[in-house]
Amino acid sequence: MTTIDPHPFAIRPYEPTDEPSWVRCRVLAFLSTQYYDDVWPRRPDVVAPSFGLVAVDTDGRVLGLLDVRVDGDEATIDSVATHPDHQGRGIGTALLETAVERLVEAGATSLDAWTREDQAANSWYRRNGFSEAFEYLHVHLEDGDDAEGFTTPPGFSSPVRAFVHAGIEREQELRERFARVYVCRQYVRDLSDGTPIAASVEGAG
Repeated sequence: MTTIDPHPFAIRPYEPTDEPSWVRCRVLAFLSTQYYDDVWPRRPDVVAPSFGLVAVDTDGRVLGLLDVRVDGDEATIDSVATHPDHQGRGIGTALLETAVERLVEAGATSLDAWTREDQAANSWYRRNGFSEAFEYLHVHLEDGDDAEGFTTPPGFSSPVRAFVHAGIEREQELRERFARVYVCRQYVRDLSDGTPIAASVEGAG
């Protein structure tokens, strides 16, 4: 149990009964980010050794969440979010450090994550011991954008919306053509020495 008066929260493994509160937390947290349309109506299944953690209040409501996919000695953060009413309290960092402890005990040597250009998210990863390793582009074709070059199977209209990846070297060209172009960055944290990071309280994690 972590006690931060006047609103204590506890970190524990995700339970199936958490799903409605988990979904609300994730949706509300993502609305103010560049992932505002990355909405899920239910939590994807997470199969061991992958795992999920939640931060809950005394009534069991999800205030923060962290899902980690584990593949051998490598792990990836699939979802991390803090309810907007509870950001700035260190919930994201507490979830992360609990996950790191579990990963180190299981023999994982690295943890990575992918995020777009939101300053709060990028700063949070850097404060918490992650280093930028790679970047590429997320490109959205939206209604009203130039769809030249996009194709669909016979019998379908030209694309109305699409989401594609592109190399970072095309950033200027694609920003001139499409309204929604984001740099997506991979962050990696080395877990091989098992040393915790004395992180500052996060702003939006």
